[in-house]
This record gives sequence, structure tokens and C-alpha cells, in this order.
Amino acid sequence: MAGSLAASPKKPLAGRVALVAGATRGAGRGIAVELGAAGATVYVTGRSTRARRSEYDRPETIEDTADLVTEAGGRGIAVPTDHLDPAQVAVLVDRVAREQDRLDVLVNDIWGGENLFEWDSPVWEHDLDKGLKLLRLAVETHAVTSHHALPLLLRRPGGLVVEVTDGTDDYNRDHYRNSFFYDLAKTSVLRMAFALGHELGPRGATAVALTPGWMRSEIMLDQFGVREENWRDALDRVPHFAVSETPRYVGRAVTALAADRDVARFNGRSLSSGGLAQEYGFTDLDGSRPDAWRYLVEVQDAGKPADVTGYR
Repeated sequence: MAGSLAASPKKPLAGRVALVAGATRGAGRGIAVELGAAGATVYVTGRSTRARRSEYDRPETIEDTADLVTEAGGRGIAVPTDHLDPAQVAVLVDRVAREQDRLDVLVNDIWGGENLFEWDSPVWEHDLDKGLKLLRLAVETHAVTSHHALPLLLRRPGGLVVEVTDGTDDYNRDHYRNSFFYDLAKTSVLRMAFALGHELGPRGATAVALTPGWMRSEIMLDQFGVREENWRDALDRVPHFAVSETPRYVGRAVTALAADRDVARFNGRSLSSGGLAQEYGFTDLDGSRPDAWRYLVEVQDAGKPADVTGYR
């Protein structure tokens, strides 16, 4: 049983059980791996498996993510799950309960909308079916997963729910985010964390919204025609990409929150990987501390030339 392990300074989450919903790639994978590095047992879900790809038709799989969790020092368990199907989510949570009898960390990172939103397209011109599907994937899935998983998380005090989104509450309040449907989805997830904070706080658990910065996900690297090893080659075309971060950075943010006995002070709040790096002192894989959302406001949106001095 995962709960029989003893935590240590090097493995602060030993004995803890996490569910990362939407862990096939990107932030979800980075979060799962860092939770594993901290010693947690991590259930990772998604629709892309070695036997069957999702409509993304990409090579990343949840089995690969589970293997990375285990290699990092935890225990990774891949469970194929479509989070739009409440029956599948119920089976998933029943399995976690049966095998672990606890859930300490729930990360709602389900997204799946890269190919569904149209940049700067007003709602009356945007493909309606794609827009509505985006909302189902990005919002409904989170609600379904919380509905089924939170009773298990609340069995023990101290549980943590992380709603992963794009943008802080402050930034999204004042900025239009790409399209009506994208904007609505990402803002809704922020509000989910706020609402969950009200419902979980009095019951001994904590909910937060968390955004990475400009993340060097597998899809983003492919779009720029680079790899993690040579990502700086993209700066000639996209200079502000200099402030980007790996998916492991937001993973370290989640791990720091999960290991913090005073995490309830953040209940219901909107947080960022860069902000939490300043709070907890962790770094990205290269030893830097990118602060993308501050950079976005003070440099990129201000029309200044790309210069990450003081921002990573």
C-alpha cells in the first residue's frame, strides 16, 4: 500500500497518492513526473495509449508518462480514461479507492482543445461545434472528475486540488484570451478553483488554480520546429519565447504545494509557476526561475524588445 511508506526530506510525498487527470503530455506529464520524483504514487489518465491514439494522433501515451513517474522515483499507474464519460471516471476513482484507500492530490489538467479554437475569431464566426466541444473538454471534464474524486480525497484532512489553467486571475480579468471559447474555458477553470475553495476549505482540504507560463510542451516545440535540447534556436523568430519554461517547472510548483503543511493559506487563489518559484525557492530544470506572467505584462504586452533579464 502506498500509504505505508514514510516520507523523507528527499521524498516528501512518499506515502501520498495523486491522480493527474490529463497526464498524457505537457503540463500533466510534467506534474506527474515531479510528483513521482517526490515519492508519490501517481495515477495518470488520458485517452492516448500505446494501443490507441486519440484524435490528436500524437506519439505521447499515458503508459509513457507512468514509466517516467516510476523512473523519477515514484510509482506510476496508467489508467485509460475519457473524462467526458462519468462512468469511466467513476470506475477510475473506485480503482484508486480499492488499491490505495486514499487520495491526497487531485490535479485537473484535462484540456484537449489545441485543434478546436480559432485565434481571434469572434463567436459568430467561430465553428460552433468545435467551440462547444472545447468547453466540454476543458470545463465539463473537470466538473465530472471532481464530482467523483472529491469524496475519496476528503476521507483524510489535508487534501489538495489543483485546477490547471492558462493565465492568472489578474491577467485574464483584463485580457482577451485568443477567442470567446478559449477565454471562457480558461476563466471558468479559475472560477472552479475559487468555488471548490469554498466547498473544500471548511472540510479540511485546499483548492487552487495554477497556471504555467509559456510552456515548452511537446506540441509547442513541434510548432516551432525545435527540441528541448535546442529550443533557443526558435528565438530568432519568436524572441519572447526566451522566457519559456519546461513542463517540469509547473510540476515542481504542484509538488511544493502538496508538501506544504500550510498550503491552506492559498485556498481558492490563483497561482502561477513563476510566482510559486519565488515563494518556495524551486527552479526549472536549468536552474532558472522564469516569471512569465510578470514578463508578459511588463515586457511583451508593453511592446518592449525581448529581454528576460530579471525574469528568469
